[in-house]
Amino acid sequence: MATHTTTTAVGEKEQLADIIYKIDSDETPIFSLAKKETVNGTLVEWQVQELATAGQNSLSEGADATYATPTATTRLNNYTQIAGKDFAISGTLEAVDSAGRAKESAYQSVLKGLELRRDIEKIIGDLNVAKSGSEPRKTATLITWVTNGSADPADISFASGDGSDVADLTGTEEALTLAKIDTAVTEAWQDGGKPRVLVCDATNKANISDLSQAGTNLVTKIEVALFEDITKIALETSVYLTDFGTLELTPSRFMSNDKLFVIDPDHIKIGTLNGRNFTKTTLARTGDAIKEQILSEFVLMPTAPKAHGAVIGLSGA
Repeated sequence: MATHTTTTAVGEKEQLADIIYKIDSDETPIFSLAKKETVNGTLVEWQVQELATAGQNSLSEGADATYATPTATTRLNNYTQIAGKDFAISGTLEAVDSAGRAKESAYQSVLKGLELRRDIEKIIGDLNVAKSGSEPRKTATLITWVTNGSADPADISFASGDGSDVADLTGTEEALTLAKIDTAVTEAWQDGGKPRVLVCDATNKANISDLSQAGTNLVTKIEVALFEDITKIALETSVYLTDFGTLELTPSRFMSNDKLFVIDPDHIKIGTLNGRNFTKTTLARTGDAIKEQILSEFVLMPTAPKAHGAVIGLSGA
């Protein structure tokens, strides 16, 4: 007698897990470390003050004041950029019982918000775009503000450092060395910065580890003990030890292998236009479709560009 099994039976209930697994990362290191600020115009301006150069300072008894000309501030600016995501779903899809989410519109809103944040991370951290007030407006990206660091060989060069032009990344590329990172950190420190975070792609993250393991410097896993009352929390953090402090090595999935940044978190902000910070709008309905749009009008604000450094012109080797 043949045994009746699931392969011959009819009517087995479908087993679809009531959860949706998301493989793509929503980690956005530069966007996350930047301080957030609300702005009230499409052209955002801020000032940077540099101190006079230190030097010999001795006065004779009874000497009159010389009234040296004060060092003026530098006025910087950048434009807001509008980035958006939208979707349209049928009324039927919104009404049916779907696995993994209660309402399709709410689920899509979350997804589009995450995608929008990833786009902003890619724009500010990887693209080489100067500021522009022409439509569509564009915010100057991080690489256009950085002048400290290593730009080798000679046919690679930094931008002017005020967001008005782009870096020249079209020349011959070279392999990463720890000396290049040290140059970026040293120059940023000499100009008053305290870089504490190094952001790079996966290839250069591995390259840094390989170079350090060869004995030229130290990349290590350290335990950071945090005490709050009786609680001890141990964290493992990959760090690079420099002459001017430690750099937390933070890989980014949204950066290319031709550059890396050393960033002072105290001097980088992302401003969002008042009322335009990941705002969701239900658009006019046409027929049996639900339409929604999520917008962010943002601006990158390196409040002291010289506090940061970069290594550009990398080959990924």
